[in-house]
Amino acid sequence: MNIVLLEPEIPDNTGNIGRSCVATNTRLHLIEPLGFKLSEKRIKRAGMDYWEKLDLTVYSDLEDFYEKNPKAKEHMYFATTKAHHTYKDVLYDCDEYIMFGKESAGIPEEILAENEENCIRIPMWGDIRSLNLSNSVAIILYEALSQHGFEKMQLTGELHRLSYK
Repeated sequence: MNIVLLEPEIPDNTGNIGRSCVATNTRLHLIEPLGFKLSEKRIKRAGMDYWEKLDLTVYSDLEDFYEKNPKAKEHMYFATTKAHHTYKDVLYDCDEYIMFGKESAGIPEEILAENEENCIRIPMWGDIRSLNLSNSVAIILYEALSQHGFEKMQLTGELHRLSYK
């Protein structure tokens, strides 16, 4: 899987998303401009010691991203509150790309209009504008992975029995 962040602004969100990407063996694509430096403490703190294991690529702009990832044009979903379809309406391929926009404005309207059939949303109650970016990524990413039975992921844990007196 591939998570694409278009012009992310908050380092904590990107750090959390990076950690989720490491935990799911997912590539993270960051499209500039970024609202922070990748060397910032906040991004490293949120990503913890997982950040060094992240499969990360940074692109100068959207054109650079598409040039280096030609498959993305055919395998991209766009997460937005403006979509007609929910993230559960999609059958995801293993090499899908899912784009999320910057925290303050989302994905630009012109990009959404050009890709309306591939726009997906997370249902929300009432007049809430949006969910936190890192939460949104986790919700959609784990749905996509669940459709493939969490292939090659650790599915069970082990409880260490302690004796209590």
